[in-house]
Amino acid sequence: MSDKKQPVPARANPAPIKPQSNAGEIDAFIRQARTLATSATGSGRLILALDATMSRQPTWDLACELQGQMFDAVGKAGTLSVQLVYFRGLGECRSSAFVSDTNALKQLMTRIECRSGHTQIGKVLTHALKQTAAAKVNALVYIGDAMEENIDDLAEKAGSLGLHGVPVFVFQEGHDSGAEKAFKEIARLSKGAWFRFDRRAAATLAGLLSAVAVYATGGLKALEARGKPEDRLMIEHLRGGGK
Repeated sequence: MSDKKQPVPARANPAPIKPQSNAGEIDAFIRQARTLATSATGSGRLILALDATMSRQPTWDLACELQGQMFDAVGKAGTLSVQLVYFRGLGECRSSAFVSDTNALKQLMTRIECRSGHTQIGKVLTHALKQTAAAKVNALVYIGDAMEENIDDLAEKAGSLGLHGVPVFVFQEGHDSGAEKAFKEIARLSKGAWFRFDRRAAATLAGLLSAVAVYATGGLKALEARGKPEDRLMIEHLRGGGK
């Protein structure tokens, strides 16, 4: 990796808002989310990190609906403990405690308002490293749409997470090519996976988060044992076969 710092790129104008998920997709998402209470066994700790900067404002309400259901679902999987982390504004980056009952954290997340500011993905990765040094973190889920930081710095932190056994599962909203390149590198170096946060495929997204929850509580063996399509897709990505 180069030691030379690269200039921070300007954020591209937000892409036009795409059609929202239809009612059937949302209903399917909710049905899948509600089944997660019996989909995983064991115990684990998972960090769910969100970009709450202004570029996400146009789709934030719908995204919060999906993220809230995901957050509620993974918090009920086995004895999985979940921590909410989010950043926004001028250097604001906050985290909750790890909790098994995530209802209060879900409510907190849905009250978050987006504020203008640059991304702080490096802080999220550093935070995850500190948390796993104190007590094992099994996975980090990150949801965002942009990257305005030095990619080498992020890659170094992602590699450290990989060495500590903390895969980063990145769900990208939108189609920013620079962010996609960085997010895929973070996922690769941490031995995690990258997926599109597609509002038109809510049910698929629910299944993938279900697979993350299963992985966080039981690892690859748990995914293989459950054997659902989303589990096989997650295994393919974790083993380097995903795009």
